[in-house]
Amino acid sequence: MKILIVISFLLFLSGCDMFTTRKAALPNQPRADFQQAVTPEIVIQNLINSLKDKNVQNYLACFSDSAFTAKKFVFIPSTGAISKFPSFSYGWNKKNEEQYFNNMISRVTGNLPIVLKFSNVSTSPMGDSLIYTASYFLNVPNNDVSIPNNYQGDLQFKMTIDSRSVWSIYYWQDSKNSSLPTWSELKGRFY
Repeated sequence: MKILIVISFLLFLSGCDMFTTRKAALPNQPRADFQQAVTPEIVIQNLINSLKDKNVQNYLACFSDSAFTAKKFVFIPSTGAISKFPSFSYGWNKKNEEQYFNNMISRVTGNLPIVLKFSNVSTSPMGDSLIYTASYFLNVPNNDVSIPNNYQGDLQFKMTIDSRSVWSIYYWQDSKNSSLPTWSELKGRFY
């Protein structure tokens, strides 16, 4: 009788997965489409992808990090946005970018992506820096009728390569070029 109990117990243990290892849970990490920005073009692609993926860590990684470069991130809003949104009066930094971005993605409709497109692109390399000028169109789908979905304007990025050999944006100037609101106005609304 004892032998039957022992055999039954051993069969029970071998039948259940009590001693097998399970697959480890994946850590909370940036999406695979974020690349180390070893060229200015990758910074731009990372910016586009971070918006599409709604990933704040990847978004912030596009901007200069004072731990690796002396160039501190600066944002210059479009003229009309400065008068509409007092938050721009005190200067704008990466913490402001993080707050606006988190507030914005919390209001995006469902799983719809945020779409950023650039046109009329020109670049001017200058040693360890680059000036990137472009027109942009940004679609932020949301279901609040008081907040527009589409934004348009011109921007100028100044990028630099830091001590890790990584490119990032340290200067961003926004300006109006149509009747649509600018990216600055989007930032002001969601800050």
